[in-house]
Amino acid sequence: MDKKKSGVSQVLSRFRGWIQAGATLLTNLHLPNFLKGGLYQGAGKTVCVPGLNCYSCPAASGACPIGAFQAVVGSSKFSFSYYITGFLILLGVLLGRFICGFLCPFGWFQELLHKIPTKKLSTKKLKPLTYIKYVVLLFAVVLLPVLVVNDVDMGDPFFCKYICPQGVLEGAIPLAIANAGIRSALGHLFTWKLAVLIAVVVLSVLFYRPFCKWICPLGAFYALMNRVSLLGIRVDACKCVSCGKCSKVCQMDVDVVRAPNHAECIRCGKCIGACPVAVSYTHLTLPT
Repeated sequence: MDKKKSGVSQVLSRFRGWIQAGATLLTNLHLPNFLKGGLYQGAGKTVCVPGLNCYSCPAASGACPIGAFQAVVGSSKFSFSYYITGFLILLGVLLGRFICGFLCPFGWFQELLHKIPTKKLSTKKLKPLTYIKYVVLLFAVVLLPVLVVNDVDMGDPFFCKYICPQGVLEGAIPLAIANAGIRSALGHLFTWKLAVLIAVVVLSVLFYRPFCKWICPLGAFYALMNRVSLLGIRVDACKCVSCGKCSKVCQMDVDVVRAPNHAECIRCGKCIGACPVAVSYTHLTLPT
């Protein structure tokens, strides 16, 4: 069984890029809408996707969980979204930040940018910045939409409206290109969000997944589930020789031997590729 589990772990690690591409395509199935300048508004939009993917993307086949949550808590009719919160908790308990490493379109986008050949910078000395995403989750996603409301008791989706670069990348830019009316309506908010996107793009070329590490509230939520998720990383103490190869290849700055299921681990499997003998995914078994 150990050999089967190790085999599955290595396959996942080896084909992660293809899995990310496939997940992005499934999340954005309605590609012809890019040319039409309109959104898919079918029944699929009532279902959340696991990763950060803008509802306003013309091709989006489902709703972004952060955007959907904010739409509910900011509504005058509701104060809390049990469905979306339950959906996120279920995914978190099952997979943890495996979603960030394998299923999130914006995570994949950052990784592609990081492959651009140029000098790369380490984030190891910037670890305190990883706590910013929890502040973003608490305030921009949960508290501000509930507490800062207009005359009809409706709150703005603060994260989606003022911070999220995925909305500009997938939504505003494609829609503006295809729709003259939308182009003419762009204003200062679009300029600000475009600046945020450009900053994330530049940082992603230099640093590995900066938005995931420092800003993403969805990553923050899944990070809270990492230590209890059924899918995790396991280091076999009997086979580990403390060579440090697993931690050296980790671009999320995790000490794999000491804390294999650290909140920052995105289950990318690079540590497994470096040491397939001692490191593997947990709870990956094949039927006998």
